[in-house]
Parts: sequence; structure tokens; C-alpha cells
Amino acid sequence: MELDPDEVGSLYRTLAGAVVPRPIAWVSTTNPDGIDNLAPYSFFNVVAYDPPVVMFAPVDDDDAPGGLKDTPRNVRETEEFVVNVVTESVAEAMNQTSATLPAGESEFDRADLTRADSTAVTPPRVAESPVAFECSLYEMVDVGESTMVLGEVEWVHVDDEVTTDGKMDVEKLDAVGRLSGSLYATTENRFSMERPP
Repeated sequence: MELDPDEVGSLYRTLAGAVVPRPIAWVSTTNPDGIDNLAPYSFFNVVAYDPPVVMFAPVDDDDAPGGLKDTPRNVRETEEFVVNVVTESVAEAMNQTSATLPAGESEFDRADLTRADSTAVTPPRVAESPVAFECSLYEMVDVGESTMVLGEVEWVHVDDEVTTDGKMDVEKLDAVGRLSGSLYATTENRFSMERPP
């Protein structure tokens, strides 16, 4: 199969089905009225380590104010957010937070999740998540029908259960990745290869 992006209309299914597994940014924000929002985004990754910057890229919503969904709109207005890591134990709750809720209703409450105080930013983190990155807005970039949100990591919470000798241990972090449609993957099947010199 050969695909010309100008002729197929949308490459969403091809991109989302081939770029797998994608890490999930479970982003918590608080709007200016104090209502907490929590939503998952699988267009997510690390951008830089010095300064420490992560990104997620929500697809725009033509029906929303300013074309932005609640999460990017909250980030634009408050310049703060938290990225919570999704593990297998909270995967179902993460899925619940992808529902479209009425204004004024929080996904934390819908999914019966515990809010934990953040240290450097206002939005709460998900207490059940073993790793959380508190971020300040670094930059927002319009990219076609999406808005890329770049955040500088201001504080990190790491549960001791996913560390060894005070360092992150990927063998202990059962992170979940997004495949396509309703399919997800765990990181339990790991293998090692030595990088050549």
C-alpha cells in the first residue's frame, strides 16, 4: 500500500496504528474557577532534559471555546499542569477520564481518583499514579489541527516502589502505552540489547 497524504484525507489511523506503543500523558489541570480537569493524551513524549521539557499534543475541538479542549485551554489560562504516568493498576480509571463531561464536573470525581497536593504548581496530581511531573508552560505551538503543549518540569514525584537505590527502575514501572482504537499495551515483555560503541 502506498499513501499520498494529499489524497487520503487523514493519516490519523495510519500514524496512530504504526507509531506504537505511545506513552500516555494523564494531564491534570485546574481552571481559573478552581475546577480540576484530568484527561489522557497519547501524543506525548520527552522533548529535552536540560531544561527538562515534556510535550503533549491534543487535537483541537472546533466546538470548544477558542477551538481548545479543556486541558490546553486551562494550560493557556493558568500556565500550569501535571503529567501523571499511567500504569496497569490505573488504566481503567484513565479510560474513564477520557469521557466528555459537562462543564463544572471533574474527571477526578467521575473516576473516583484521589487528588494529591502538588508542590510547585496548583493542579493536583493523581495520588494513585507512581510518577508525576509538575510542569509550567514552556510554549504552546499550533500544529495544523493540534496544539502542541510544551511544559518545563518544575517538580517530580516518584513512588519509592518504582525505584532502586534512589533511581527510577523501568523494571518496576508497569507503564501502559496506547496502541490504536481501544487497544493498549503493557511494558512487561522487555528485552535488552547492548548499544554498539
